[in-house]
Amino acid sequence: MYRRPSGYGWNALTQNQKIGVILVAAFILLGMALVGGSPLGRLGNPSWILAAAAIVFIAFPIHEMAHAATAVALGDPTPRTQGRFTFNPLAHIDPMGAIFIFLTGFGWAKPVSWNPRNINIDVRLGSILVSLAGPMSNLLLAALLILSLRVLPSLSGVLPSFFVSFYIDFVQSFIFINVLLFVFNLLPIPPLDGSHILFALLPGNFYDLQVMLSRYGFLLLILVIFMAPGVIVGPVRQITETLFNILL
Repeated sequence: MYRRPSGYGWNALTQNQKIGVILVAAFILLGMALVGGSPLGRLGNPSWILAAAAIVFIAFPIHEMAHAATAVALGDPTPRTQGRFTFNPLAHIDPMGAIFIFLTGFGWAKPVSWNPRNINIDVRLGSILVSLAGPMSNLLLAALLILSLRVLPSLSGVLPSFFVSFYIDFVQSFIFINVLLFVFNLLPIPPLDGSHILFALLPGNFYDLQVMLSRYGFLLLILVIFMAPGVIVGPVRQITETLFNILL
């Protein structure tokens, strides 16, 4: 028999659902602070839509393939047997993570599983390499798109001005999101890549800290976004500016 829930609205949600709602709100607020404007407003910007689509269908598969390829290169066949050793976006896309990218510039794909017991080097070093591979792919993509801007002056007389302007807007959004993903994923908070690097660097007697961080990772992430967004905003802007200064 159907029973009416004891509470309505917020009180009717489970603890995990409440955390999810807060996390969604946190991502949207931080996305608005970083990019400017409202999520719905950005959805009316064709260059933003194209950049977000490029993240979902190009950057995410490359990010996850980087994790998978590194694990396979170190001797673990798990990503290959699970169908993740591929650039096919369908193998990597998480629908909710894709929606977040369009709304906020944040998002995620399905994480690649791998077995550290199968690799042929030190487990800690292997964990660091596999974890770093994904974020580094985002930084590399940002660098490549910055380099593509170097050819625009020679094409300005050939291509229509509206196309050049559109491409610049697209590239800036694509670069921004990739640098944001690079910084965000390297935060040492579970379940982000940075937490696996941290755990690999910590000595064994810090096991209790690992358990605590794993248990409260999402809450810590929310606190960082709400109370210390500069931890993300500052590095994103500094890295982006540095890349432009070096590569252009």
